[in-house]
Amino acid sequence: MLTLSHLSKTFNAGTVNEKQALSDLSLHLEPGDFATIIGSNGAGKSTLFNAIAGSFFTDAGSITLAGKKITFQPEYVRAKSIGRLFQDPLRGTAPHMTIEENLALAANRRGWFSHVTKADKEHFRDRLALLGMGLEDRMRQPVGLLSGGQRQALTLLMTTYHPPKLLLLDEHTAALDPGTAEKVLQITRDVVTEGKITTLMVTHNMHQALELGNRTLMMDGGRIVLDVRGEERRNMKVEDLLAQFKVGTGKELDNDRILLS
Repeated sequence: MLTLSHLSKTFNAGTVNEKQALSDLSLHLEPGDFATIIGSNGAGKSTLFNAIAGSFFTDAGSITLAGKKITFQPEYVRAKSIGRLFQDPLRGTAPHMTIEENLALAANRRGWFSHVTKADKEHFRDRLALLGMGLEDRMRQPVGLLSGGQRQALTLLMTTYHPPKLLLLDEHTAALDPGTAEKVLQITRDVVTEGKITTLMVTHNMHQALELGNRTLMMDGGRIVLDVRGEERRNMKVEDLLAQFKVGTGKELDNDRILLS
């Protein structure tokens, strides 16, 4: 489904601020793969997502999605096939528009509905009810009145209303309180499983990295240094993951933002 071949990206090349953010990175995801990504600050996780989404063009390498090369497609074209959630719950919705209007935009990507029918509204209610947050009874309220967790759950629903070929989750629960984060993660599991959506998720929670999805990737220095799956992953503990990181990189994982439990 997704193939990254020898991606490299250097920012501020030739200056004192030169930074190689991606270094000959390659990765292949099969359809339906759900891979979690973990790594220290500056490992290149968000840069990788930006490269895939088309926020910038890489210096070298190629990106293929569903058999089509998208290496030089602009971001707005890729957005038709790639869904993305950010850490900030405010980024995915229009706060001054109602829940119903936001969903109408998500349902019709080509433009605004000239008229939202009764059937449309019933379908929106059914989809919102799946979130278990009571939003189906608040469809005429502005999204700006929702909590961060409610907005993030709504954003997830909007992003996957028409299942994308690839879903990028960039620490999408990091700004939420633990209880709300767990609720959004459960919704994430359900949505990804139901839609069989190929997914990459950045997390700083080591247990999430091993429990969610079917693969765990670890990044360091703009490279993927570990790719764990199958029986090895099912039997792996957090301590094992940390030990493998040390073997692969020769250093300890920076624990500043890593949650070990």
